Amino acid sequence: MNALHHFAGRALLATAFCMPLILPAAVQAQGKPAARMPDVIYVPTPQGLVEDMLRLADVKKGDVLFDLGSGDGRIAVTAAKKYGVRATGIDIDPERIREANENAKKNGVEKLVQFRQEDLFKADFRNATVITLYLLPELNLKLRPRLWAELKPGTRIVSHQFDMGDWAPDKKLEVNGRVAYFWTIPAKKP
Repeated sequence: MNALHHFAGRALLATAFCMPLILPAAVQAQGKPAARMPDVIYVPTPQGLVEDMLRLADVKKGDVLFDLGSGDGRIAVTAAKKYGVRATGIDIDPERIREANENAKKNGVEKLVQFRQEDLFKADFRNATVITLYLLPELNLKLRPRLWAELKPGTRIVSHQFDMGDWAPDKKLEVNGRVAYFWTIPAKKP
């Protein structure tokens, strides 16, 4: 092999290894954000607890529910099907969004439910009257200032399994080793 072929081969190899590093920057330069990995692994909330969470939040017709980290959409779909509310699920994982849309279609609630592939820390959920979530403790704490700042007084929040640090819940429900916490956004926010 002559020196020119050797150099060309090395240059091609170097380019191939650098492409994954260059591509995200090129995509961002076009105004499209690079995909972000989910903050939590997907673990579905058992259906019985979904229904308990919706009762705990006193969901009723006229509510607007947002499920943050919505997974397969079971909370939003159940709220729409059982209570006739408009519901939006937000999840960063495109596979979960696909499953959620299939779930809505299977249950005949596509007109009441929508699923958005978004970063829940950037998503707009200000018109919610009910927020549901199943995140991790540190994510709940990271989200808490936005909940206080952006949600109207009286908005109800239910978290599966994890609390909000020193923000004491209004109610706590324990069922079959699972926990749900309930808060109401106060008129005077902390």
